[in-house]
Amino acid sequence: MGTKTAAVFMVLAGAAAFAQSPAANAARTAAKNADVVIPVAEITAEAAFYPADIDGTRLEVLAVKAPDGTIRTAFNTCQVCYASGRGFYRQEGSVLVCQNCRNRFRMSQVGRQSGGCNPVPILAENKTLAGDAIIIPKDFLRRSKGIFANWKRQ
Repeated sequence: MGTKTAAVFMVLAGAAAFAQSPAANAARTAAKNADVVIPVAEITAEAAFYPADIDGTRLEVLAVKAPDGTIRTAFNTCQVCYASGRGFYRQEGSVLVCQNCRNRFRMSQVGRQSGGCNPVPILAENKTLAGDAIIIPKDFLRRSKGIFANWKRQ
């Protein structure tokens, strides 16, 4: 492989890595006082983060495909640590890690476990599968925004 070919390959590989990175997820436009719409085709084993701004409160939904192929959704905040403002998650390998307590969660736990130090689940009754998208309604987001009052995610 020539030097130019290697350079092009490196640039393309870097672009592909960025497209899957949390920084790329952060570039999504926030749903402003609207439903969060998650295209099913975007959901992979890499957690994807969908921002929203509800009445001036920033919040975030995460979606991921669990190892069993099911799609899991949760708020990107910890059920115990949310009040600290630092109870949000980052993916490290195949797990999500709370940035406050450092607890680690397998993708198979997302959206399933209530109580304790887990991502706040978004259960089936609080979302709709409409064609090729999952819709989290703005009214549910509005009722849930209190858990993001102190959120300090960068």
